Amino acid sequence: GHYTEGAELIDNVMDAVRKEAEKSDALQGFQLTHSLGGGTGAGMGTLLVSKIKEEYPDRMLATFSVVPSPKVSDTVVEPYNATLSIHQLVENADETFCIDNDALYDICHNTLKIKSPSYDTLNHLVALVMSGVTTCLRFPGQLNSDLRKLAVNMVPFPRLHFFCVGFAPLIAEGTSKYKTFSVSELTQQMFESNNMMTACDPKHGRYLTAAAVFRGKISMKDVEEQMSNMQSRNSDYFVEWIPNNVQTAVCNVAPSGLEMSATFIGNT
Repeated sequence: GHYTEGAELIDNVMDAVRKEAEKSDALQGFQLTHSLGGGTGAGMGTLLVSKIKEEYPDRMLATFSVVPSPKVSDTVVEPYNATLSIHQLVENADETFCIDNDALYDICHNTLKIKSPSYDTLNHLVALVMSGVTTCLRFPGQLNSDLRKLAVNMVPFPRLHFFCVGFAPLIAEGTSKYKTFSVSELTQQMFESNNMMTACDPKHGRYLTAAAVFRGKISMKDVEEQMSNMQSRNSDYFVEWIPNNVQTAVCNVAPSGLEMSATFIGNT
């Protein structure tokens, strides 16, 4: 993927990228979705990352990377592919949002109560996070954020740009009409480990930084209060050498089918 077939295809791919980039008025950056276990996403994907970085060094490069999970494995050489591609991402990407199939299956089983989730369901979860991260680029809000602001606030050292992502509210289908949501509930659910789309418990470590993107008709006062409460209650889980390390953004337009939602991004 990286050296043989990828090297042959990369020129055509870069031509397509250039065409798209030239069409845009103000290019903010690039988003890439790939997996790190196979050959195409890991090999060709990281080759594309390095080529884009070479050609557009001043533009943001965000990748949504599906990391191989310990339980669900397709290929024998997943660990090698992942190690080699993460090395590339460390050097070339500006932000990497880590997503893990294992965690997505857990969310489907335990939270959404879906017995045998299809790929559509898993992809929908990833789509929720992706749209949450980029929502401020597309809709007006009271407190806007974009990929660059996110990177400025989330990345203390250039190489430490691997984030855990989460989304709230995640509720089983059919129970949504009995549940009302408030900013405090969203904030609480957002920081819980079973909402993370990476199979790790952030409570076992500490957050360097975190960001929360709220969507819907929400008052800024509520958001500020809840987030500062969250930080003061859980101050042990945030490093003390980065003060005020939680960034918030608020967008007025809620996602379809929900009154309000929150997307969580943690650098842990």
